[in-house]
Order: sequence, then structure tokens, then C-alpha cells
Amino acid sequence: MIRVRSDSIKVSTRGNTDVIDLSDRVRSIVTESGVESGIVTVFVCGSTAGVTTIEYEPGLVHDIQESFERIAPKAAEYQHHERWGDDNGHSHIRASILGPSLTVPFTNKELAVGTWQQIVLVDFDTRPRQREIVVQVLGA
Repeated sequence: MIRVRSDSIKVSTRGNTDVIDLSDRVRSIVTESGVESGIVTVFVCGSTAGVTTIEYEPGLVHDIQESFERIAPKAAEYQHHERWGDDNGHSHIRASILGPSLTVPFTNKELAVGTWQQIVLVDFDTRPRQREIVVQVLGA
């Protein structure tokens, strides 16, 4: 019998490509779900943040931040700014490139991630935010 459990994680961010490790919280939701094997989807609500996996260590966090600055510079001109009087056009572009969700398989309530692989939220907005991340467990 297939079971589904939906939960959420709420985090406060600093914005400006803030990278937050969600691994332990996702792992806890999977463990407490009562589902032995299946998939877990991690989805951030909002259009200026994304979810991925990285080796969560200070050097790579810095490299991620610098890389996104090269890909979609904050100081560039964006039509979004003109249309809405906003300053976060680059935030939307960065989030679109990264994507809002990640699906991870698990077996025996253990996430199938590598030793140095953590699930992270990246908040690209230009100000601190309260983010909601929906975590949905599907399996048997």
C-alpha cells in the first residue's frame, strides 16, 4: 500500500544567496513518516529560492555564492526591476536556474545521498525571508 505524508520546514534566511542545510530536518521527517522505502520531495514555496544538494562546507558555500553572482549579477539591468520597481530580478533568474525542488530516494528510512552530499535551500532574495519548504514522503 502506497503512503503519503506531507510536512513542512520553516526557516529564517538572510537572503542574498544564503545557503541553509536542510538534511537533518528532511531525514527526521522521513524517519518519522512510517514509510520504509520510497522517495521524498523537498519543495520551496516562492520564486526567489531553490533547493539542491552540495557538500555543505564553507569553501563550497562561498563558491556557490560567487558562481551565481557571475551567472546572474545583482548589478545587471533586469526588466523585472522596471516593471515592478523591484531590486530582485537576479534573484528570480538564479532561482529559476537552480529549481524549486529535489527528489531523493530512500530505503529503510535512510536517504540515498552520498557521504558529503547535503540537501540545501538557497535563498536568492535581496532581504531576509521566512521560507516554507514542503516535504512530501511517498512510498511503502
